Amino acid sequence: MRPHPWLVSAFAGVAVLVLTAGCSSGTGGPDLPTREPATAASAPPVTTPPAGQVLPAGPLAELAADSAGGLLAGLDGNVVTVFDPAAAQPVARTVTLPERASGLTPGRPGEMLVAAPGRVLRVDLATGAIAAVTVEGDVRSVRARRDGGLLVGTADGRVQELTPEGKVTSTVSGLVSADELAEADGKLTVLDRHQSAIFQVDLSEQRPGLALRAGDGATRLIGDTRGRFVVTDTADGELLVYTAGPLVLRQRFPVGSSPYALAYDQRSDTVWVTCTQRNEVVGFDLSTGIPKEVGRYATVRQPNAVAVEQRTGDLFVGSATGDGLQRIGAADRKRGQ
Repeated sequence: MRPHPWLVSAFAGVAVLVLTAGCSSGTGGPDLPTREPATAASAPPVTTPPAGQVLPAGPLAELAADSAGGLLAGLDGNVVTVFDPAAAQPVARTVTLPERASGLTPGRPGEMLVAAPGRVLRVDLATGAIAAVTVEGDVRSVRARRDGGLLVGTADGRVQELTPEGKVTSTVSGLVSADELAEADGKLTVLDRHQSAIFQVDLSEQRPGLALRAGDGATRLIGDTRGRFVVTDTADGELLVYTAGPLVLRQRFPVGSSPYALAYDQRSDTVWVTCTQRNEVVGFDLSTGIPKEVGRYATVRQPNAVAVEQRTGDLFVGSATGDGLQRIGAADRKRGQ
């Protein structure tokens, strides 16, 4: 089914608002037209040796780099694996969570935040200790705030702001699901996979702000240091680039091969996207009017996860089939390849 009919479509800086009788903007609920969320396409067997170094690892559905630098964490189901790529034995430890989780993002230095049903789990990377922050609802996405508080998105379409102690200070509702949260240039956006749409969110309001269609099957969302929001439209094989305040689609680029996971390299201003149908990771420079390809590398099978270690610029790709954690060093990459 098609996404919400009142969503704004914007191309080449032109916004067109489409209204359908009987539907009101910003109103969530079971009567909204939705689709089954898109997922990463199944990968074929690897035919080209992966670039860089492949470290042994079990399945990795999510991958994130510690904000303090050095360590990485991977998530698969109810297991978080902590990696120290510089060590002789790169797997530092495994942490078994109390339940199956669905999201992983850096928290305070040395900590990962894990989205789980009814709570956010704070995982200490050095010790493996787990602390829980109770949240009403099935948490699908989480982001750390500078004051130690949290932003959470839930499966029933709410975005909540929490104090470090877990007290709710604001709630925005009206989406079908709040699957991915991203911040850039002081703006907050959320991806609703059921509507394949990106929403601008002002936490002082009780409802979502401007919304834009994000292709026919958007899966992942990140923000960068230049105020851009990048989305993979996995179903249509495209990379979509937005700015907020107001929300506008700035760039739309065909990638093909089922683009899925996203990571941003601050050092080179490059967005990396994995393409699961070809077992590849591709880098794009977004500084011009259209994304410019600056690197393409063969990966491990089923590259559903990607992260950049910001201190070194090293690129890491995780295999969802347990074929390892791939490291492509910044020094080994050649721009324009």
